[in-house]
Amino acid sequence: MSPILSEAEPKELRDESDFEAICSDSDYISICGYGSLLSERSARSTFPELINFRIARLNNIRRVFGIIAPIFFEHGIAKPETKEISSLFAEPCEGETIIITVFEIKKSEIPAFIQREFAYRFLAVLPETLDGKLYHKPAVLCSRSTDERFFQVKCKGYGEMISYLVASIFDTVF
Repeated sequence: MSPILSEAEPKELRDESDFEAICSDSDYISICGYGSLLSERSARSTFPELINFRIARLNNIRRVFGIIAPIFFEHGIAKPETKEISSLFAEPCEGETIIITVFEIKKSEIPAFIQREFAYRFLAVLPETLDGKLYHKPAVLCSRSTDERFFQVKCKGYGEMISYLVASIFDTVF
């Protein structure tokens, strides 16, 4: 098991150096897929050079539809009349288990990954095989953020000004 985290405690990755720390001596980093990235075809459309695509399990995590993503409106996917406007996120939840995919991307792709998934909170987690064997290396999971965390961590110095302009991003319930 990785000395960086335990199975029960996902570790938040706040910046590129945190991502680098879980790569250890490898030129690759593991990514968890739980929505569209469950499909290898979809994953390859985002990460064409990915390797080692496989199915795994992640304990004490659940999937929830709950982030309103502008991309849904930009691409005409959203249906406001039926409230089909939410994208999927994962969050820690004791006792829950989800099926995921795990694959590796080049370490050099980390900055683009962080930029593309800007609104998410990144967690280092330890998936397990479908046989119940823990992975030895952590993988990155995109998780739900909160307004407070988003303004503090992602907006770095502009959080107070942005929170004045925008009432809520993650904490609004429709």
